[in-house]
Amino acid sequence: MVTFGCFVRERRESLREDNPAYSIRRVAKRMGVQPSYLSKVERDEVAPPSEETTRKLAAELNVDTDVLLALSGKVSSDLQEVIRKRPALVAELIRGLKEMPDHAVLRLVREVRDGEW
Repeated sequence: MVTFGCFVRERRESLREDNPAYSIRRVAKRMGVQPSYLSKVERDEVAPPSEETTRKLAAELNVDTDVLLALSGKVSSDLQEVIRKRPALVAELIRGLKEMPDHAVLRLVREVRDGEW
């Protein structure tokens, strides 16, 4: 399994190959954190950052926020709100999705989103 820090470092370095604006110093500056802190995050020497900082990092690296939050072991605050409203139902839904193939999950999401059920 890829760690949060490893994912962040690999993504940033892949972007840096084409654009020097993705140096650790420049990314840290745009995010408002110290380069040494971001370096420690990338080396998994500190726990993944807060949701707010993770969101900034996701935007900076152009990755899905929920993916980055999941890698950090967190769930976004808006999803936490949904879970709190219907904890048993959401837990049952997520456990039911566990064994479903991706195409079936996507179909379910589209049907719910489009109201075609």
